[in-house]
Formats: sequence, structure tokens, C-alpha cells
Amino acid sequence: MVSIDFTPRGVCSKNIHVELDDTGEIIESVAFTGGCNGNLKAVSKLVAGHPVSEVTQILRGNTCGPRKTSCADQLCCALDAAQEQAKA
Repeated sequence: MVSIDFTPRGVCSKNIHVELDDTGEIIESVAFTGGCNGNLKAVSKLVAGHPVSEVTQILRGNTCGPRKTSCADQLCCALDAAQEQAKA
């Protein structure tokens, strides 16, 4: 299993914990610290068990209010970082 803690930028959440399977392709679990608690718990449940490529295709570029990013968009960055770690 690949496990990382990612510090998002430009959003309310303070940390995104990501766990991928051994191949680095399937999301095992996601947990946000801070941010919109209920919404981020729901996002975490929705993405668990899905391929990273599928989730990033859907969520990348999502914005929050006037921000140019969102917790969902930052999740994509966290998933990218986790995949890089899996390749190392």
C-alpha cells in the first residue's frame, strides 16, 4: 500500500491523507483534515475503490467559490503525488 499526507494549497482543508493499493492505481482511502466536513467525508467515500485516473479525470480543475482550486482539485494533486511515490 502507498500512503501519503499531502498539504493542500489555497483551500480550507489542512491535510489530505491518501492510501493507494500496491500498484498505485486504485484508491484505498482518503481522509481530509479541515474543510467542509460533511462534503469531504462524502467525497472520500465516493472515490474509495475507484481508479486514480477515473477520479482525477472527473475532479481535476474543480473550483470553490472565487478560488482557482478546491479540495477536490487538491485531492487530484495528492493522488498525483501518491502515484509518484508508488513509482519510486
